Amino acid sequence: MPRSARDAMWSEALARLAHADRPQRDSFWPTAIGWEPPVDVLETEDGLLVVVALPGIKSDEMEVVIGHGELLVRGTRRWPTGRRLTRVHRIELPHGRFERRLPLPFGAYQLLGQDHQDGCLLLTLRRLDR
Repeated sequence: MPRSARDAMWSEALARLAHADRPQRDSFWPTAIGWEPPVDVLETEDGLLVVVALPGIKSDEMEVVIGHGELLVRGTRRWPTGRRLTRVHRIELPHGRFERRLPLPFGAYQLLGQDHQDGCLLLTLRRLDR
């Protein structure tokens, strides 16, 4: 195989890998106040289940507030402590302040449960106006 054809194949393969990797890289959006974690909002019979991707963040490093028709999740991801970094090879997880504001579907909601599973914050909201 001629070298130029092999180079073209490698270039195309690398471009495809970069394209496939983009959703992972872009799943933590930077904002003016820090970064926004990705979320899923699922409507149940009694309210909402909100799943917020927050790997490595402890419950005492975040705050959850419901009010004015929105859900607010905010906090801080800290750098690992007790480790002396001498050389960084890769940083993909955002650190520092995060905040995610989600408009809620019409109605009033109450936070019933807050749990951590598999690096996600699971929030159970009960609809009050039914």
